[in-house]
Amino acid sequence: MQFKEIIGQERIKQQLVQTVKENRISHAQLFLSPVGSGAVPLAIAYAQYINCLDKGEHDSCGVCASCRKYERYIHPDLHFSYPFFASASVKIAVDVLEEWRSMLTQDPYFDMDIWRSKLDAANKQANINIAECHDIIKKLSYKAFEAETKVLIMWLPEYLDKAGNALLKLIEEPPANTLFILIAQSQDQILSTILSRTQIVKIPKLTGEEISHYLIENNGLTDHQAIDYAFLADGNLIEAKALAADTQSDSSGTFTSWLRMGFGNKVPDLINFTDEAAKWGRENQKNFLRYGVNYLRECCLILSGAEALVKLPPLTLETAKKLSEHVLSLPMAEAIIAELEKAHYHIERNANPKILFLDVSLQLVKIIKFKTLPAGTQYIYN
Repeated sequence: MQFKEIIGQERIKQQLVQTVKENRISHAQLFLSPVGSGAVPLAIAYAQYINCLDKGEHDSCGVCASCRKYERYIHPDLHFSYPFFASASVKIAVDVLEEWRSMLTQDPYFDMDIWRSKLDAANKQANINIAECHDIIKKLSYKAFEAETKVLIMWLPEYLDKAGNALLKLIEEPPANTLFILIAQSQDQILSTILSRTQIVKIPKLTGEEISHYLIENNGLTDHQAIDYAFLADGNLIEAKALAADTQSDSSGTFTSWLRMGFGNKVPDLINFTDEAAKWGRENQKNFLRYGVNYLRECCLILSGAEALVKLPPLTLETAKKLSEHVLSLPMAEAIIAELEKAHYHIERNANPKILFLDVSLQLVKIIKFKTLPAGTQYIYN
């Protein structure tokens, strides 16, 4: 894995390369990163650069013996640890190493749901158990086989629980030329004893531009579709890929048209919309509803005078401004959000989509045209 293969994160790449050039690599680092922002490939590319036999100015060479083994995740001095589902045949992480390598080879951008799907999870809980901690201590006590630096990359140390205390001495005083990289999503869930022994590297979410560019280049989406999906994914490339894998649609145009139908009390058009929405398939229906929730939350920012915080692309932003100025109010926007979230909940539980979208459409008319909040909705405004 080379830095050039990683989407975005240019500042972090430069920062990591600089630590190698200046010989100030902290022996225990915590990559704190939102889901889908590329922390795992960054960690692997960083380790590959450290052990590259012919480093470039900004990246590993990709062709030396060390890099070739890193590319296949088989370097003897590269170790991985991750949550797994213990069973009679799976005692430690290395017992599912082939599945781990296969997943990385297919796509280094993944989350716990994707990893779970690769394993026989059944109803078991994933964790990093005490046996895995002892195995880490054992592996890192050996001398390096080939590389100058042994590297352990631990994905999701949040799953360590109290077993992680067994690693404290090793993390604080590791053998010479040993690097720990912990990749976490929630700082609050990590043992404080481990947190205090690591240098935190904060990896930001990917920008909408980075994700939309990726979708255009790799998924053949139009600019408008890519921008919509990037907005909906909110910096999560995994989510953006999942959205792009579904039927492509113009979410912003469809959603704003639906709002206009409700404002105009165009019941025949709303019935036609319901018929079309019922044909989309559940994943696309859920994506549409989620887009609507996110879109209206941005409208709430506009209505609250916080337009500077709005993330909508320019054309969609102009439409949102007009809707906020002429149609929506804060109570109305929040009431519609509540209806959309409720609809999303029922779609996930296999509600009849035709009945559901018709009901939501009629609620939309009541909220927008007649400014009536749904029964049971509690909002307090002066």
